[in-house]
Amino acid sequence: NGDGVGDLKGITSRLDYLADLGVDVVWLSPVYKSPQDDNGYDISDYQDIDPLFGTLEDMDELLAEAHKRGLKIVMDLVVNHTSDEHAWFQASRDKDDPHADWYWWRPARPGHEPGTPGAEPNQWGSYFGGSAWQYDPKRGEYYLHQFSRKQPDLNWENPEVRKAVYKMMNWWMDRGIDGFRMDVITLISKRLDGHGRLPGEIDSELSEGEMGEEGYTDASPFCSDGPRLDEFLAEMRREVFEGREGYMNVGEAPGITPARNEHVTDPKNGELDMLFLFDHVGIDQEGSKWNTVPFEVKNLRARLADQQEAVKNAGWASLFFCNHDQPRVVSRWGDDADRESRELSAKAFGMLLHMHRGTPYIYEGEELGMTNAHFTTLEQYRDLESINAYRQRVEEAKCQSAESMMAALALIGRDNARTPMQWDASRYAGFTAPDAATEPWIGVNPNHVEINAAEEFDDPGSVYSFYKKLIAMR
Repeated sequence: NGDGVGDLKGITSRLDYLADLGVDVVWLSPVYKSPQDDNGYDISDYQDIDPLFGTLEDMDELLAEAHKRGLKIVMDLVVNHTSDEHAWFQASRDKDDPHADWYWWRPARPGHEPGTPGAEPNQWGSYFGGSAWQYDPKRGEYYLHQFSRKQPDLNWENPEVRKAVYKMMNWWMDRGIDGFRMDVITLISKRLDGHGRLPGEIDSELSEGEMGEEGYTDASPFCSDGPRLDEFLAEMRREVFEGREGYMNVGEAPGITPARNEHVTDPKNGELDMLFLFDHVGIDQEGSKWNTVPFEVKNLRARLADQQEAVKNAGWASLFFCNHDQPRVVSRWGDDADRESRELSAKAFGMLLHMHRGTPYIYEGEELGMTNAHFTTLEQYRDLESINAYRQRVEEAKCQSAESMMAALALIGRDNARTPMQWDASRYAGFTAPDAATEPWIGVNPNHVEINAAEEFDDPGSVYSFYKKLIAMR
């Protein structure tokens, strides 16, 4: 609609392109109502569309038009956490409210004044930098947030939380969507100690985990692939998906090994259809995400071999290199220095993706060989993780130089994937009308003049045509 932000009507207008490409499922990043602290992954109302993207009626139209073309629509579901502006969380701030135990609340560390430095229940760090605990003056306690402070973790140990989540999921399924991509779903079961407390919450230091460069310990050993994960996923399938046909569900799976993937995706266990594993996209990082090391193809080969070996007898794989959280593979592990190198790289990774056992996922523009953004200043970035990481590592902890951090952001920062889809060579790449008063919400890659759908659509030698052949063969 010319406001510089992609929306549901915009996607509906491009469905013929997707149908021509040959894909059969479209996964939408979150379009629910949200303060947009983390690009919609902080949901304030699960049963409404954010005005930024349109209306529920626009969603119904997208579903109807997609189904006419034989396309399915999968929504991104974020239920490890909500926005701190969600009604559930606002109610939870009152210890006497029925929602009081819907999130992970803990008192200050003994002997410390609540809300003062060092009073956090333990030293866990957030994925987005800083402490994983945020003090709430109204309740007088801290809440756990593994991501942004505006993304408090839901307490899945509470059966009322699970009932509310399943009720909401059924509402969407009844409305006609075809399934869910479940954000960090393997974090919903936390490891508890024998007293029902989070490990280390009383002690001044955690008994496990090394102190990181930024001054915090890693919470993932306590918060990923927890003891009740299989139970929760099986319950979800029974309560939401049993008796339905034609749906799919895929879970984002930090902390999950290839061997566990076989169990979770084996149909006889009644959990999920697919999982996104991340061991292969960490091969160019050492210690911290922002400490990058050179890409070696042998490491990629080894990780993909492990994933394939794990599902040779049962279960199923998700095949991907790119998504909204990963940079463009052609720049990350390929060569985008010139047109020939870029196209060969893009085709090589496309072929590798489609020749394994599992379901291939293509991220918008990957089929064109879109590249990293090549941003050079922090002001060009919009991603909360990237901006926080720069401030934490360069300005506060001083554990990385500004030059090294900017190089890391340019290589693996999430905004590399979030620049507008390159439809044509016009001023804003066809994402927004060239005469629109408002620029796109994030900068358009200057190379859209050479790399765009209009240029590649009818070219039999293009990356687009190569992807189309791969999909047809699959």
